[in-house]
Amino acid sequence: MNKKAKQHLDESSPQTVTEFIEVDNGQKTIKIGFTEQKVSPHAGLSTFVSFLQWQGWKMLLEKVLPERTSPNAKPAIEVALSFMVGVLAGARKLAQVGYLQGDRVLPQLLGIKAMASQYSLSRYFRKFKGAYENSACFGALWRGCVERLPSRAGGYTLDLDTTRLLHEDAHGKEGVRTGYTPKGIRRCYHPLLAVIAEAKLVAGFWLRAGNTRCDNNVVGFTRELLARLPQYIRIGLVRADSGFFEEQWLQMLELRHLAYIVVGRLVEPVRQLIRKSTRWEQTDLPGTDIAEELYQGYGWACARRVLLIRHRVAERPEAGGKALLGCSGYVFQVLVTSLPLSVPPIEVWRKYNGRAGSESVIKELNQSFALPQICLEKFYATEAAMSLAVLTYNLCVLFQRHLGWQDRVNAATLRFRLFTAAGIISQTGGYTTLRLAIRQGPLRQWWARLLEKISCPFRNCVAVDPQPPPFSLSEPLTSALL
Repeated sequence: MNKKAKQHLDESSPQTVTEFIEVDNGQKTIKIGFTEQKVSPHAGLSTFVSFLQWQGWKMLLEKVLPERTSPNAKPAIEVALSFMVGVLAGARKLAQVGYLQGDRVLPQLLGIKAMASQYSLSRYFRKFKGAYENSACFGALWRGCVERLPSRAGGYTLDLDTTRLLHEDAHGKEGVRTGYTPKGIRRCYHPLLAVIAEAKLVAGFWLRAGNTRCDNNVVGFTRELLARLPQYIRIGLVRADSGFFEEQWLQMLELRHLAYIVVGRLVEPVRQLIRKSTRWEQTDLPGTDIAEELYQGYGWACARRVLLIRHRVAERPEAGGKALLGCSGYVFQVLVTSLPLSVPPIEVWRKYNGRAGSESVIKELNQSFALPQICLEKFYATEAAMSLAVLTYNLCVLFQRHLGWQDRVNAATLRFRLFTAAGIISQTGGYTTLRLAIRQGPLRQWWARLLEKISCPFRNCVAVDPQPPPFSLSEPLTSALL
């Protein structure tokens, strides 16, 4: 066919069969075509995958994940890695993870045959059918995360929290029940969460039905959590919200000689105590007063140190707390603590306020790790999928610690900074070669240092700057790849 005939074919044939499709960007015409090269927009995930391999996480996952019995079924490690990488790539549902089957680079990076489909993912999670099976599997993974932390002279702070995951459209799903949420009475889950405050690392996760009482199973959750911690990890302080304010839970910590600060419930006897208290003392924080009482509530085994905090709304409109009838103009908080009297009341309050870090962890899990969107038919399957998503969050934290980053960034920043770098994979000289599309200059040098740091066996190696060098239009454009 001559040149004129080819031009005629391009102009008259339907766009679905032409080699290029022309689009206009307002300044010029661009021809869009297709390629068979193994290109991926997620080649930057090679950094995270290298970290998993170097730190032995793939081996641990293979050891603890329940295997599938069918000889034709995809291995458990392939399903788990597909799900975790999918979440890191921004997937919010199993169907979105399944879209990564079209990526021809990720399977080779992960060392698996193919990415898991939505069907494979849902079938695998259905293998988790009970609390014991979930605890045996993910308990080992939570311990593996905490074992990556060094010992700390003053001990770590353990933050315990209850939260709500709204699932209003999940009708017929096990565990999705009507409960009290910050947005009113809605259909939800009601999980328990434990966070190592200094590292922002999740040390435990249990899923509960949405209509579960706040203090339900908090003793069992805490006992399992403490038993799982390595011996060299010492807990210096336990902080918890009002969902953990339960007599057996307090006694358990006291028997273990663990210092705690927990939010007390504003039940009527405590409200009377607030109204009758005449020991209010001003603090160095304008608008905030504190009173301290040695108080033994109904059903308590002993008297405990109770701090009453009031904030004047006019001076501190942003302060948290609850308003009481007969005490207009104020909002109140109640803290119960085992810290000695040598710790001033205002310092106890400030120590508790550090628990806001666990709220930021919950916020990131919701925004970047799809916890509000994960909802399978069976309850324990949902718990397993959520636990694997939370584990992925933990690995992102440990990944940044390994790079020496002091200021942790969220998963969304990691996606734009690292994980969405494009690349081409090929076989060169008998080796699998991944070439990242990073232009020459300071940015490529930063990437080279980062890749070297990931495989460096020495923890005291010089850390990589967490902020990549700024993009410069003065750098020459090049098609050369790393």
